[in-house]
Order: sequence, then structure tokens, then C-alpha cells
Amino acid sequence: MRSEFLPFSTPTIEEAEINEVVDCLRSGWITTGPKVKRFEEAFGAYVGAPFAVPLSSATAGLHLTLLALKIQEGDEIITTPMTFVSTVSMIVLCGGTPVFADIEPGTLNIDATKIREKISSRTRAIIPVHFAGQSCDMDPIFSLATEFGLTVIEDAAHAAGSEYKGQRIGSLDSISIFSFHPNKNITTGEGGMVCTRDEALAEEVSLLKFHGMNREAWKRFAASGTPNYDIVLPGFKYNMMDIQAALGIHQLPKLDGFINKRQEIAEFYSHAFADLPELALPTYAPFVQRHAWHLYTPLVRIEKLTIDRDQFMTALKQENIGTGLHYKAVHHHTWYKENLPQPEGSLSNADYASDRILSLPLFPKMTLDDASDVVEAVKRVITRCRK
Repeated sequence: MRSEFLPFSTPTIEEAEINEVVDCLRSGWITTGPKVKRFEEAFGAYVGAPFAVPLSSATAGLHLTLLALKIQEGDEIITTPMTFVSTVSMIVLCGGTPVFADIEPGTLNIDATKIREKISSRTRAIIPVHFAGQSCDMDPIFSLATEFGLTVIEDAAHAAGSEYKGQRIGSLDSISIFSFHPNKNITTGEGGMVCTRDEALAEEVSLLKFHGMNREAWKRFAASGTPNYDIVLPGFKYNMMDIQAALGIHQLPKLDGFINKRQEIAEFYSHAFADLPELALPTYAPFVQRHAWHLYTPLVRIEKLTIDRDQFMTALKQENIGTGLHYKAVHHHTWYKENLPQPEGSLSNADYASDRILSLPLFPKMTLDDASDVVEAVKRVITRCRK
């Protein structure tokens, strides 16, 4: 057993990021300012989006995108139940109705073949989630969107650096929303970005993120600015700060290297676990892509063991191996069970995954020795608990 605890994830923060934050603190400008603008432009260029709007979180991005699209009571939005709850909560808080389509059993992405049957006269949009950093199959989703006049909003919280058929997520003809939470592939502490080709939508999200103000604070208070401003619509306080962007400026150039390291660890796991019938391993979708490997999420086949998934995670913790839970299906949470109950068996793949999924340690600072410790711990737990 390991002598020290291996966390499920930890960010890779190095001297360049630290120095940029210190520069920010010494400058006297720590809220939204020139560093946010630098990060916005660099990230938009990286993903290939003409317009990028930095925000305090991906949740804020989802919220403001739905508001900008004028989602209202009675509108339906089709999405996946295998996601962090904010994807669905923002639909509810904007007055819309989430409609779940089941997932593919191997990738855990939304099953594009299940979406058509969920479309009604009230459907306004589809929100695919690129689970664990692997792209959903976007061509059939775009085809349905064109056929029925729907908007596609990509929840790309896991997908910075992911590609679909040679195109980087963020460059497609949709709205893409990224997260920079500490466990994501790059971090700004907290933070998010809305990327789009729609200039009007980007402008409205930009207004909504900061009180509906027509001039950002740093432009008003800089030497060349003027303090005067106007409120052109009611807005929120969802802006990213320079102290956050200071991290992102130096994280972004490292992203491809981070992904390469994550892929190395993920492939090591898949090879090491290949002969274990007690685990169902993540699979690649059958199209050309680049998987960002934000998460490594095997399913524990609890029917072959004497313990359940939660007990499996506890046993790994006792081996000094951290785990995550990404995710308990949204419709299994109390509020959604009570307020948006699903017909029995209608989301069978998501139900199966929800009871069995866990996330194993995966982050760029890991070594292959760390990964070997994870593999040996998993095998020890399985050996003890086989039926």
C-alpha cells in the first residue's frame, strides 16, 4: 500500500502562473482587466472561436447563454442525465424543462440516436456534454438541429483541447461552454468561457455577465478611459478577474502537454485493467477525434462483487488512493426524482452507469509509479471482494 495519499486530482501550478499572479497583485488591478482580455483572446484563438466571453464559471456561461437565447417557461431542452447537475439546473432556473436522452454505454456520452424521439413542438435546444473529454458524435446532432430549427449548446466543461473529426471543440457551428475549475485540464481557480461564432449572442452574454453595463470597469478607470457608463439591460455579476486569468495565461500553452500526459496514464490504466471482468472500461467512439482525458471513469461491475460502488471507493481510500464520483445521474438526485420523475427503464444505460461509475486519479503530475499504485490497489480490492 502507498505510504502517502494519492488524490483523485490536483492542478499543475508552476512558477510562471505564480509570478503572473504576483504581478497582478503588485499592479493594483486584480478584477477584470487586461489579463482577462489576454486570456480571452488566447483561448478563443486556441479553440478557433471568433468570439469568446470569459466568466466566473461554466455554470455562469450556461445560465447566460440560456438567458440570451430567451429560454422561457414551457421551452424544452434535450440533454444527458450523465453530467454535473448544473447543466440541468440552469435549464430549470431559466424556466425551461430538461428532457433526458439516454447515453451510450461505452463512452457515456448522449446517444445521438435517442434524441429524435425526444423532440417535440416545444423543443428549443440540445445540450450535448462531452463526457470526460471525449467528443459526442456531433454530425447527427447538428443534422437534427438543422431539421428542427434547434440551437446546439455544447457543454464543453470537460473538453478544452478535445477535437471532433479534426475540428477543435469550440470551433464548431454552435455555442461551446468551457470550465476552468481546479480539476479541469487547465484552471483559473474558478472560471469559464463561452465560445461562439454568433457575435450578437456573444455581445448579449458580455452584457449580462456584468450588470448590463456597456463598458467594462477596466476601460472606464484606465488612463485612457472615462468613468461614465450606461446600463442597457439588467445583468449579473459573473465576470472573470485578472487574478484568475493570470493563471489561465500560462496554463493554456501547457494544455496540449497536459493532455498528452493524461492520455499516457489513461492508456496505462486501460492496458492494466483489460483482463478484469469486474471493470467496464471507458471506450473510444468510432470516429476520428482527440480525447482530452479529463477523467478516467471505469464502471465497477458490482454484480460480480460483494460490495457496492461506494464501498469500493472507501476500500480504495483505505489503500491511500483517492477517487471521484462523476457522476450520479441527475435524475437520481432527490429534487429531480421528486420534480422531474423519469419512466422506469427509460434511461437504462444512465441508471446502470450511475450506480457503478467512479473516477480514478488522473492528472499531469502523476507518474507511472503512481498509476501502478492505483492499479495494484484496484486489483487488491477486487481480489478481496469477488463473488
